[in-house]
Amino acid sequence: MVNTSVLVSRSDFQRWAARAGAAGPLVFTAGFVAQEVFLRDDYSSIADPISALEADPSGWIQQLNFLAFAVLLLIFAAGLHRGIAATRFGWAGPALLGAAAVGLVLAAGFPLREDATGNAYDPGHHVISGVTFFSCSALSLLVLSRRFAADPRWRGLAWYTAVAGVLGLGCFVMLGRFAMPEGAPLHDVAGLLQRFTLLAVTFPALVTIALRLRRLNCRPLDLIRS
Repeated sequence: MVNTSVLVSRSDFQRWAARAGAAGPLVFTAGFVAQEVFLRDDYSSIADPISALEADPSGWIQQLNFLAFAVLLLIFAAGLHRGIAATRFGWAGPALLGAAAVGLVLAAGFPLREDATGNAYDPGHHVISGVTFFSCSALSLLVLSRRFAADPRWRGLAWYTAVAGVLGLGCFVMLGRFAMPEGAPLHDVAGLLQRFTLLAVTFPALVTIALRLRRLNCRPLDLIRS
């Protein structure tokens, strides 16, 4: 006999998790764009990474933005794990999403600071947050693509998610090697490249997955009614 209360509870949680997954990237993007437009006249979205918004008296806003995104991403990861057919090591993809959320918490906990000349710098450990978020978010997409391929309901997203993961890893390497370090050949456009990684690769994939989870989460209830 099917325990309908358990299925309803699970469906409700997945519905909220899907909303969190779709809202996280959108809220985070709106948060840093609003700061660029209304609070930071001296900020360059082409040259400066998003974390540089923390290196200012109003930097607490970006710290809260990181934390809010982390919470939404953790909720999404938990709901996504329940919404895909179980496979061996299937927990790895959602776990990597959770690790990416930890990277966001580290970004808030170890913010960039501003030196006497007004330039942002890392007083220590902030680099770990960027490495954690960008690497784990890309790897999560790659690992999730394999789990999607094993579930007929998700199989249509398997290739897209795999390609997004590969592109995300490529962007991670490009940022770490050629853009973020001082004196790197693409350092002057580091902010632009970081935004490309997020807005053209990682965030669309996360929102697409969240929307699929939202569409699928009502199916157990449909089966109960039938």
